[in-house]
Amino acid sequence: MSKTTVADVLVKTLETLGIQRIYGVVGDSLNGITDSLQRSGKINWIHTRHEESAALAAGAEAQLTGELAVCAGSCGPGNLHLINGLFDAHRSGAPVLAIAAHIPSNEIGGNYFQETHPQILFKECSCFCELVSSADQMPRMLGMAIQSALSHRGVAVLVLSGDIALQAAVHKTPISWPRQSKPIIIPNKDELQKMANLLNAGRVTILCGQGCKDAHNELIQLCDALKSPVVHALRGKEYVEYDNPYDVGMTGFIGFSSGYYAMEDCDTLLMLGTNFPYRQFYPSHAKVIQIDISGEAIGRRCPVELGVVGDVKETLRALIPLLKKRNDTAFLDKAVTHYQKARQKLEALAQEGRHANLIHPQYVARLVSELSTDDAIFTCDVGTPTVWAARYLKMNGKRRLLGSFNHGTMANALSQAIGASATYPQRQVIALCGDGGFSMLMGDFITLTQMGLPIKVVIFNNGTLGFVELEMKAGGFLNFGTDLQNPNFAAMADAMGIYAKRVTQAQDLPGILRDAFAHKGPVLVDIATNRTELAMPPKITAEQVKGFSLYMTKAIMDGRGSEVVELAQTNLWR
Repeated sequence: MSKTTVADVLVKTLETLGIQRIYGVVGDSLNGITDSLQRSGKINWIHTRHEESAALAAGAEAQLTGELAVCAGSCGPGNLHLINGLFDAHRSGAPVLAIAAHIPSNEIGGNYFQETHPQILFKECSCFCELVSSADQMPRMLGMAIQSALSHRGVAVLVLSGDIALQAAVHKTPISWPRQSKPIIIPNKDELQKMANLLNAGRVTILCGQGCKDAHNELIQLCDALKSPVVHALRGKEYVEYDNPYDVGMTGFIGFSSGYYAMEDCDTLLMLGTNFPYRQFYPSHAKVIQIDISGEAIGRRCPVELGVVGDVKETLRALIPLLKKRNDTAFLDKAVTHYQKARQKLEALAQEGRHANLIHPQYVARLVSELSTDDAIFTCDVGTPTVWAARYLKMNGKRRLLGSFNHGTMANALSQAIGASATYPQRQVIALCGDGGFSMLMGDFITLTQMGLPIKVVIFNNGTLGFVELEMKAGGFLNFGTDLQNPNFAAMADAMGIYAKRVTQAQDLPGILRDAFAHKGPVLVDIATNRTELAMPPKITAEQVKGFSLYMTKAIMDGRGSEVVELAQTNLWR
């Protein structure tokens, strides 16, 4: 009879917890764990081509389900590749367990082959990171890691040497850890009354973030009582903007002018579950009330008149009866009218256009939204794909939107789509990729066929690191180092046995996208989008005007006047 190993107990514990898959790349220091997985057959091994993709995929699963997801990397360089994806998961509040295999335990500290110090390396991107030093210790350490990831909503790293994983288990039965309870936190009566007093006076604008998840009905009731416009941060988009007559769009660098002015013109700003980071977009004279489940977030971005710790949904339920219902809708009407005008301008940019061989990325995003299913899961790369997704994808309470919205790493969309599709194989998953982001972790495109994931990859192929180029121009710099000499992505996909189309004519786009989304397997649509499309911020500063003027002067003097002409033709004369 074969012995029960430490790895067997680890795998059995994860099975008991309900884990269905582990993302990673195999290696000799992981042999004990992967052998146990193979013998058990209850947990799927999602074989990615890069550990960073594995961590991003696990983070996506955790964000979508709210439950623990798991990834693994072999010793040294293997688990080192996990770090960027783990940073993204940790900063997104995603509960992820990362199993970092380690060199032989008796070689630690001796400058052994592939040796690193995982406890130091992973410290900043985790809420728990500990080394298992014996077979006896592993079950308790694993339980602590799981509890930490779930209770802190972050990354827990378990460092386990390959030789210890293969040792005979001291405790052969998994330790039973209680399921995480979900306490409801509500401010006390005095705090609720103080909030009500502030909100009952003056013009109120509400800024919503991810913390408004599950609080849609309460938010609508609050707006109805206060006659307040709602501005949402990007991570609040999927929970706030649908079925909401009070929504006036986003604020921030990729937001709407209506969102910016609704905040700037209010007397009181009510922040609900948001960590919106850009201080220059907060109102300069308004009183600020902040409700957040995390006490450390209170006052982090701007001074607050009143900060309370509480669950948004339950706090609003307790607060609404204390409010005086208003009849004056002038402030709300002004903000909503402004939003409607801003929305009309954005929709005007999302048309086929006058030039057949010029495909506007706004048009692509609008079509993707119109042609995708009601419960589609979208992932978007950092940069301009995030801009177009934020402005043109329509949420409905069932759709989901993932991106690297806090960490801001490139190459996230494809990997997050892998996690989404592995978790929800029956739902449509669409990855909106930039050509720069896609090519950075392009190796994991083959994972779609190897793991049978029917992901639809849409590439905004504009031949440049678009958002970086835009930032250079706004700063008065000539773009440098942003050009991308891309392969024929569709031909590459075809060589991998994946259905693919390349689009260069705007008139062909609707039919090709419709066919692609109807295809049963993985798809790649490579779209040649306009390079010089501007993603205009909601408020253009004098510094940005000066920067663009300086850029245009430099471009003309450098013999690059055609760039200026193309910029004007695309953004001003259409």
